[in-house]
Amino acid sequence: MKRLLLTATALVVLAGPALSQAVVIAPEQRKVIKEYVVKEKVRPFQLQSRVTVGATLPADVTLSPVPETWGPAFRSYRYVYTGDDVVLVDPSSRRVVEVID
Repeated sequence: MKRLLLTATALVVLAGPALSQAVVIAPEQRKVIKEYVVKEKVRPFQLQSRVTVGATLPADVTLSPVPETWGPAFRSYRYVYTGDDVVLVDPSSRRVVEVID
C-alpha cells in the first residue's frame, strides 16, 4: 500500500508542472487569431468574469473547434471568444491553456 501511495504521489508531483504550463504563442500568431475572430464575426460568449490560464470553464460555455488557419499546433484545442479575449481550452478538461488578449 505504501508503494502505491508513493508512486501516485510521484506521478502527481511530476505531472503538476506539465499540467499548469500555458501554450506559447508567437506575437504574429496571436495577431492571426485575433484577426480571424474579427473577420469571421465570431459571436462572443458572455462570461461572468475574466478567465485566467488554469481556470476550468463551466459546461454551459460553448467551445468552438479551432480553424485550420491557426495551424496544426492548435488542433487539439477548442476556443471561446469573449469579445475581449480568445480563450484556448483543453476540451477534455475544459481547462484554459491560454488567453489571447
